Amino acid sequence: MRNREWKRMNETFKVMEERSSVRLYQKDKEIPTETLHKIFEMAGKAPSAWNLQHWRFIVVTSQEQKEKLFPIAYNQKHVLDASAVVVVLGDTEADKVAAEVFEKAPEEARNTLLKNINSAYSQGRAMGEREALRNASLGAMQLMLAAKAVGIDSCPMTGFDHTAIVPALGIPERFIPVMMITLGYADGPAKPTERFDVNRIVMHEKFEEK
Repeated sequence: MRNREWKRMNETFKVMEERSSVRLYQKDKEIPTETLHKIFEMAGKAPSAWNLQHWRFIVVTSQEQKEKLFPIAYNQKHVLDASAVVVVLGDTEADKVAAEVFEKAPEEARNTLLKNINSAYSQGRAMGEREALRNASLGAMQLMLAAKAVGIDSCPMTGFDHTAIVPALGIPERFIPVMMITLGYADGPAKPTERFDVNRIVMHEKFEEK
């Protein structure tokens, strides 16, 4: 492997290694608009089933709106202290964007893809919700890695009132809240966590009890 490839790989691994869930943030420190824009641009490059890009992101930066989210997030203080709070939504009707996504595809391929997508989503709301959760989670993880790459810390949160947040932010029925992510500048090191050894989590060829 060439030196340039090693360097790029090591930089990527470094970001993944250093990303951790941060709950203590420097208060009143804003993230530059162009930095936020880049983070979401990179988040949007995450993989998704049929490239339907099931994620949508509501970015909350005003203190007034963060205070509105505070009780919905069960009074978790980092919601108030973070520079931004991102509400990750999943599109349960992502099939509706399929024609747009494949507009430039060759006609035969386009027709086949649209047929397959329409067939899958005809199974009903439950199927749409499963795909929304799976694929929006990929976008959320990529968002946190992109944030760390530009020096912004984060914390994913599923502990919030998923029902109350819908009217609070005017979320349409088509979209479901998947998680919240706080973004900001760490005010001290994150609390270390224990991780299983790789041999504990990897199995070969079939499931093995470990």
